[in-house]
Amino acid sequence: MHTYRLDKPGEIDGIVRHEIGEPEPGPAQIVVRVRATSLNRRDLLILQQRYPLPSAPGVVPVSDGAGEVVAVGAEVTRFRTGDRVVGAYWPRWHDGRLRPELIDQFGCTLDGMLTEYALLDEQWAVSVPEHLSWEEAATLPCAALTAWTSLVGGVPLEPGQTVLTLGTGPVALFALQFAKATGCRVVATTSSAAKAARLRELGADHVIDYTATPQWWRAVREVTGGLGADLVVETNGRPTIDQSVRAAALYGQVVLLSVPTVPAGAPGANLEISGDAYKNSLATIRRVFVGSRADHEAMNRAISANLLHPVIDRVFDFAEAPEAYAYYRDGAPFGKVVIAGA
Repeated sequence: MHTYRLDKPGEIDGIVRHEIGEPEPGPAQIVVRVRATSLNRRDLLILQQRYPLPSAPGVVPVSDGAGEVVAVGAEVTRFRTGDRVVGAYWPRWHDGRLRPELIDQFGCTLDGMLTEYALLDEQWAVSVPEHLSWEEAATLPCAALTAWTSLVGGVPLEPGQTVLTLGTGPVALFALQFAKATGCRVVATTSSAAKAARLRELGADHVIDYTATPQWWRAVREVTGGLGADLVVETNGRPTIDQSVRAAALYGQVVLLSVPTVPAGAPGANLEISGDAYKNSLATIRRVFVGSRADHEAMNRAISANLLHPVIDRVFDFAEAPEAYAYYRDGAPFGKVVIAGA
């Protein structure tokens, strides 16, 4: 079968295609014919050896992949051949809180989904919403689930409340879609008129140009009648955290997704919030690191109920996986970058 391995970390050409034998399932395992995968920022960080978890030598890259179950072990009860599944982002984290012994990830400590056939424990997979294509389903495990837990993992949002999203990365786009599905208003930021139009098409109630309005937190407060955003999906970290706190409502939530990835003590290593930003705030800062299998299953129910469709920027052929990495790194895509199955 065809598979990629991260043979040489650091550069995209270190992701090398191999030909190996097809896997056979053990008693509690399933074999998945991977139909599509999608890229996330963590895949670049793993490639660059800047990710918090060290990757296994020669690991099969990419956490997010969707496919069809083509073989099952004798003891498998959760799936049968023909089922459509994705791998869970944290395969061993099924419910409750994340614990040290559960810290394994596809495409990092475990072989990932950039392969023709993936061998998974039956507990490591999640069923796919029926209305989604393979390409759409492959976008869910990381970015979609991060957005979902950002919105539902803290103080519950109520219809009519305001969610602030930053930029047009996949997490921000999913957060916009989920927020609108729950009846919230969405304020989004971007620096592109074309992207602003697309944000409005997705349902954004207000779009703020952060280049034209450098102190965009003031604009957020203006369009919310001075109240601020009830929840801020903070996808940038250091460059924007101070303004996100200023933009948050008095008892708002700031969901922090990005932290500096440079070594401690190096320039830019600190996440800084000024005293002036926080002195009049009672906002809560909450850290999110994707979510559990139970979170994923709850998200899928919401996706199915609302017939939501992920935003896809571009689909590459399997043979073009290195080109997909380069485009994702350099192309400023609007939506997910997907790689078709072999």
